[in-house]
Amino acid sequence: MFWSAPAYFGVRRLDAALVRGGLAPLNSKEARQVAPGKSADRSAHSKIMKRKRVAVSDLMQQGYVYFLTEPAGRNFDETFRPELTPKEMLQLGVFGGKYLTDCTRELPASWFAKAKLCHERHDPKLNYFRVNASQPLSVWRKNGWIYEEDPRGWFQWYCRYYLGRRCVDDERQIKRWRAVSRHVAQLRKNCPAGALDCRPKQRQALLHWAYDSRRL
Repeated sequence: MFWSAPAYFGVRRLDAALVRGGLAPLNSKEARQVAPGKSADRSAHSKIMKRKRVAVSDLMQQGYVYFLTEPAGRNFDETFRPELTPKEMLQLGVFGGKYLTDCTRELPASWFAKAKLCHERHDPKLNYFRVNASQPLSVWRKNGWIYEEDPRGWFQWYCRYYLGRRCVDDERQIKRWRAVSRHVAQLRKNCPAGALDCRPKQRQALLHWAYDSRRL
């Protein structure tokens, strides 16, 4: 089974970057912040927002329950500025279409309306850049990158974070996202602006981490 780890990035190199604490995210001029929000606003809103209970039952997770404590798409950590929403990622084509195909009860139906999915297999042709940029889930497990509450990896964490869940793994996952930003700099250094045929595998991998590599 293939999953969300970009093969282009390399296991050891990415792991080393994460150990060092990751790189700085794109600044406000470079990235479209999906969910801006000040800590004071988050605190005030959290006090009045009624928690929503979500019960999960899919092929990989049964009996797991979490709560949405923030409004969807808002009040993100100030260092976490993804350029794509989960819905946009699924519509563009990520993970060979083989991701969350059995999670339609948990996630908004609108996310799947135009999503490029394949229930039977991982199909790289469904990816936006039509190349494979994933590693097997077994690699993620072997390297200890999987948080037990999100057995599908980073993208599952992002989907739930976007919906409003907050958990103890947020800081680690945000650091991992920040570490990937160095590949944005590599594309800018080695590819002419707008040359989407330059380093397609690296561009696809960036899409898997909610960086909009179409704009580079």
